[in-house]
Amino acid sequence: MHSRFKTDRQLTARMGVTLFLLGLLYVAFVAALVVLLKSWVLIVVVAGGLLLAQYWFSDRIALYAMHGRIVSREEEPVLHGIIDRLCAAADMPKPEVAVADMDLPNAFATGRNADHAVICVTRGLMRRLERDELEGVLAHELSHVAHRDVAVITVASFLGVIAGLLVRFAIYSQLFRGRRDQNTVALLGAVLGVSVVVYALSFVLIRALSRYRELAADRAGALLTGRPSALASALTKLSGDIARIPSRDLRTARAFNAFWFTPAMGAMPGARLFSTHPPLDQRLERLARISAQLGPTPDVRS
Repeated sequence: MHSRFKTDRQLTARMGVTLFLLGLLYVAFVAALVVLLKSWVLIVVVAGGLLLAQYWFSDRIALYAMHGRIVSREEEPVLHGIIDRLCAAADMPKPEVAVADMDLPNAFATGRNADHAVICVTRGLMRRLERDELEGVLAHELSHVAHRDVAVITVASFLGVIAGLLVRFAIYSQLFRGRRDQNTVALLGAVLGVSVVVYALSFVLIRALSRYRELAADRAGALLTGRPSALASALTKLSGDIARIPSRDLRTARAFNAFWFTPAMGAMPGARLFSTHPPLDQRLERLARISAQLGPTPDVRS
């Protein structure tokens, strides 16, 4: 897909390196399980099948999990109108438009490519933002689609999922066979150890990539609209509102933090290495720099 979103070579390079490292990790993980479990056909078939399913149906899975539904132009004319203008400005295909009936103020993009993408916003987000702020958030999400990093994160996050599933498979298969001798215990311990290492490494790699892609999407979205201040205003407003939401109401949303516009959790000092998003102050500082480069822009709020 060709669009007017400027190619981000640093983002492309980081995605390539991350996928390469995760690929090596994935191959090593499967190879270790084959040696340990002596069932390479089943492991490869299950792992490959789940990867394809997650990649192919990622948009539907995300919408279902977050209670989102596709909406028509008649249902949400303002939302469709903003996305129409942004897609025309970016010269890119229009994704499907969805709304999640949640008070949590947020948005996400999902889908395996630009022709099978969905932009979803929550009712809480539309209720809280001014029109130009909403436009900034949507431009940010369209940047994710244009740079194909939605599909990259979907595939990259699969390794952690398969690690957990295969551990369960190994445990259940051994228990059902009734093999509980010392060899069985050692085998399960080895599988668990390998899986923990693989999960930890993939966890750190994915979050490092995710933090950079959020900065890249902020920049691309701000340049597309020409109003970095509106995006900064949306970030400040939403981050403050999310911080006031009780933790129990954020538990489901946190599982999808890598896809959200802003993480579904308050600030956690000392947790930057494990965060899917860069700190708010870093995002605002980057947007302030872009705003200074672009110069003053007219207030177009309506």
